[in-house]
Amino acid sequence: MFPAVSLLTTLLLALSIAGSLVEVDTSPITLPIARRLNVSKGTTNLLQSDKARVAALKGSQTGSIPVINDAAGYIAAVGVGSPAKTYNLIVDTGSSNTWVGATTPYVKTSTSVNTGQPVSVIYGSGSFSGMAYNDIIRTEYTDTVTLGKGLIITKQSIGVASSSTSFTNVDGILGIGPEDLTLGSLIKSPAKTIPTITENLFSQGTISQKVVSVSFRPTTSQETTNGELTFGGTDATKYIGSIAYTPITTTKPASTYWGINESITYGSTTILSSTAGIVDTGTTFLYIATDAYTKYQSATGATVDSTTGLLVVSSAKYNALKNLNFNIGSETYVLTPNAQIWPRSLNTHIGGSSTAIYLIVNDIGTPSGQGMDFVNGYTFLERFYSVFDTANSRVGFAKTSYTDATTN
Repeated sequence: MFPAVSLLTTLLLALSIAGSLVEVDTSPITLPIARRLNVSKGTTNLLQSDKARVAALKGSQTGSIPVINDAAGYIAAVGVGSPAKTYNLIVDTGSSNTWVGATTPYVKTSTSVNTGQPVSVIYGSGSFSGMAYNDIIRTEYTDTVTLGKGLIITKQSIGVASSSTSFTNVDGILGIGPEDLTLGSLIKSPAKTIPTITENLFSQGTISQKVVSVSFRPTTSQETTNGELTFGGTDATKYIGSIAYTPITTTKPASTYWGINESITYGSTTILSSTAGIVDTGTTFLYIATDAYTKYQSATGATVDSTTGLLVVSSAKYNALKNLNFNIGSETYVLTPNAQIWPRSLNTHIGGSSTAIYLIVNDIGTPSGQGMDFVNGYTFLERFYSVFDTANSRVGFAKTSYTDATTN
């Protein structure tokens, strides 16, 4: 997984495939997740933390530079050991190691086994403009992990932090990214991967498909349980219509993560031609290449707010906003004007004015054509149901009852 900064995330050139549902043989196995704004980080740190994560993701060609934005994110309560102790872990599709010990110390039980392997994870610290990286050494254990109501994984690799920095009120990471992201984290065996939570659920026969689905709904609360992870399939009660799939991109570095190809139009104007980027629950905002960002800013008439760093529009310009369209395969996913703005009831939590209208679109910092030209963060994912299919190397999306909501 990635740890980093301040405050708490196909194969074949193809069109998006409107797919049959990937359902488990029995009822889907779900784990509730809660979105939280970590105001203890300070109101001005959200964008800096988010940008630091994006910069680290873009800078890693191998996935070996993990970075976590713990200023805002989704948290899952995960049990480790027997009897299980509960740890609050950041749900991250942008990393794959699972680890604990950042805030709540790891408690050894009868199922805890020290593998003798030190685990190294790189943390980004400081601001976006001057991140310093340092290795954090942890010990690898295997242990029993409990997800939700009785979903048990035995002998799961768990990184146990001996020390950590920049984590507040979270205990570590639940990594649900591709397994290859674990390469290099075992110091004695850097060429080995570590089986992820999803891989072990499948290999132990608990789920019939190597699939994790994510359901969010937009929220105007600082902290609320407004989502769920479904392991082994999909939950048809959480989306509308069918799920359309698109293959993992072959373009690096996006292909290292849950990377896809997409183009973006604002109204009828193309602002980003088809290119590679990633889908990431660990990133708060939506990031697009600098040239696309410039076109978007010009088209919306937005200005950069000096306090938050976000684009801001007047009420009149908000009323004139057009849809932002994400063309993925043969499908188009629409962020309505309301979906393009930060929840106004949360403005003061990010250091902004309670009466301002802030946009969620930000500059990724490099021109298009760099191999990761967008990051669809959770402000995008809260409007769509998403499916991460390891076995078939693809990502799926579907509309939900919240896609067109006017909650912001």
